[in-house]
Amino acid sequence: MTESAEPVVQNAEPAPSKPRSNRVRPEERLVTEAADAALDDPAPPPINLDAPEWYLNRELTWLAFNRRVLHEAQDERTPLLERVKFMAIVSSNLDEFFMKRIGGLKQQIGARVRELSVDGRSPEQQLSECLAVVRDLVEQQRVLASHLHRLLKEQNIVLRSYQRLTEAQRKQMREFYLLNIFPLVTPQTMDPAHPFPFISNLSLNLLVTVRYANDDASGLARIKVPVGSGIPRFLKVGDDELYVPLEEVIANNLDLLFPGMVVEACELFRVTRNAIAERDEDQADDLLLMIESELRERRFASIVRLEVEKNMDPIHRGMLAAELELDEVSEVFEVDGMMALRDLFQIVAINRPELHDPSQHPLDHPKLGDKKRNIFHIIRDTGPILLQHPYESFATSVERFALEASEDPKVLAIKMTLYRTSADSKIIESLIDAAQNGKQVTVVVELKAQFDEAANIRWANRLEEAGIHVTYGVLGLKTHSKVILVVRRDFSGLRRYAHIGTGNYHAGTARLYCDLGMLTCDPVIGEDLTELFNYLTTGYVPKRNYRKLLPAPKVLKPALLAKIERETVHAKAGKPTLIQFKMNALEDRDVTAALYRAAQAGVKVDLIVRDTCRLRPGVAGLSDSVRVISVVGRFLEHTRIFHFLNGGNEEYFIGSADCMKRNLEDRVEVVTPVEAPDLQRELQQILDVQLNDRRSAWEMQSDGSYVQRMPGEGEDPRGSQQILIELAERRQKEAQRLKKRKPKGIARRLIS
Repeated sequence: MTESAEPVVQNAEPAPSKPRSNRVRPEERLVTEAADAALDDPAPPPINLDAPEWYLNRELTWLAFNRRVLHEAQDERTPLLERVKFMAIVSSNLDEFFMKRIGGLKQQIGARVRELSVDGRSPEQQLSECLAVVRDLVEQQRVLASHLHRLLKEQNIVLRSYQRLTEAQRKQMREFYLLNIFPLVTPQTMDPAHPFPFISNLSLNLLVTVRYANDDASGLARIKVPVGSGIPRFLKVGDDELYVPLEEVIANNLDLLFPGMVVEACELFRVTRNAIAERDEDQADDLLLMIESELRERRFASIVRLEVEKNMDPIHRGMLAAELELDEVSEVFEVDGMMALRDLFQIVAINRPELHDPSQHPLDHPKLGDKKRNIFHIIRDTGPILLQHPYESFATSVERFALEASEDPKVLAIKMTLYRTSADSKIIESLIDAAQNGKQVTVVVELKAQFDEAANIRWANRLEEAGIHVTYGVLGLKTHSKVILVVRRDFSGLRRYAHIGTGNYHAGTARLYCDLGMLTCDPVIGEDLTELFNYLTTGYVPKRNYRKLLPAPKVLKPALLAKIERETVHAKAGKPTLIQFKMNALEDRDVTAALYRAAQAGVKVDLIVRDTCRLRPGVAGLSDSVRVISVVGRFLEHTRIFHFLNGGNEEYFIGSADCMKRNLEDRVEVVTPVEAPDLQRELQQILDVQLNDRRSAWEMQSDGSYVQRMPGEGEDPRGSQQILIELAERRQKEAQRLKKRKPKGIARRLIS
């Protein structure tokens, strides 16, 4: 718990070996001094960029990110219900970590993979170190949960055990349970006639020990706690903000399930299953059927974690571990306190504004304020528009773009990639309307968007039923790009309009994630997107000429490496240089090594990396000129920006790709140049605001640890996200001021 303004330091991840201490003289020294020194001391040997000590571990740096998220829950400056939110986020993240990353490591161990990771660790080493970090995080959560419980109680938000309810309250909850939940509860006994039941992923379960009153022999039964489908984890008692966990209501009314029997024990447990169940696409005759089959297999996938309540009977604990084929020492986690803290999102939703961050409402983009004017005319006449979500409205920009495309009689075709979307997606409705209005509509649906496969299958079927041409992308590649292409018959002929973004077409996450998008009618970008969709809908890979876009997997990585090398060459020639990347993750070994080489040449490198980062900044002779920060705030940072000084002819790019091997080599991504000077200034403003953050930014040290920045005397105490909220408000006010000053009575001829 941080209560002072002292910097918070996160421990570095353990390293396989220590870095060398060789130092390269700073380039700022006078040439004569360097020459004299060279006569006396031989130049240090070059640093071997293949050495594992220069690359941090992917899994451990991702867990370090969750330490930073957990710190937001520990930080007294964070409003109380927001603290609960961050604790729930960490719990949810750890569930996903076990399902994906721990599951993957266990598969590697099972397959006897001997290849070491880039950072020199075997799968066994990674698993062991990850589990140790997870146990520490869980312990921090336990301590924090108890503290937040007390703070909530002070605010009259109470989570109470069933036993501490009054007699009248227990009677009320028993009646509610009997009417609304009891019919959904199904006990399953375990004996020779009833084998060990299937335990679903992330479900809460009660292990009940029962016996007949006149019999000493006891038996076991499993009860699944039916959270979901409208049944909350925490049941409200009366009119106040008093809640009792559902599992406790069930556990204290077992006489309804086992009438006339003696209940000797009731113990809570929870399992996590491996989410990796991918098949070889090359062997699949029907990709849709293959994904549906994978989903069925995932439901029955191997278990990677068992959580049990503290003081569970050791015999029962061992029995569960044996039945679930788990190692009781390393794969069973004893939980002292509440299990499945992710369910606290229910408490976070309580309407107490004073316990939340100040309300933030996305604003209309200043250029899109005129709702009566055709959005395609606006884009054509004003030039490209940069959208900053969640500061600027997704509904009045991206959803409006799709809606007007569906209704505009001059629009002939709409093409779109779909990775994730919301259950009530207005964009999907617009696409269906467009097809019904006789427009040609094509949607590339990614069926393998993890944990959204079932939803995307449903969307694909619904779109096809509406007469939309649905394809599933290129065999062997995930389509992760976020693009919409609209073909419209303008006064001068066909013109292509596009939206290219960093985030999903999901109205919900557009309120919670920081993302960028660009609306444009640049003819070259339009031609490039036509090439891209021809590739996505056919899978054919002839030489495709992209003049502006940098799509993965063929173009993006070589382009990034070439641009990094160009800055390196400029630095060696004594020219000013700068590389600035903002992304979710820097995991690709080749990009990391290229940035090291650039830094060794003297290139200044600024990296704003949300979570996984392999690069170690500030290592003498290797990365002296590199700084790495991570921003954690009320919104999830999801933006990708790439900036190169390029000898003064600056280049800016935004897009869907992180610098991860999977994004650069195994996915279809789209990164677009942002060439308009006013849009470039907006991007630079975002970078500058975050690089100067003294509230929400953490700075990585050379050993891989992080130190939270704190505002010094006279420095701005606001976090970068708050500043960006206020900048959006300022832009809107300025646009309204200029609109009022605009002379009236001047007719404008609108050309369609």
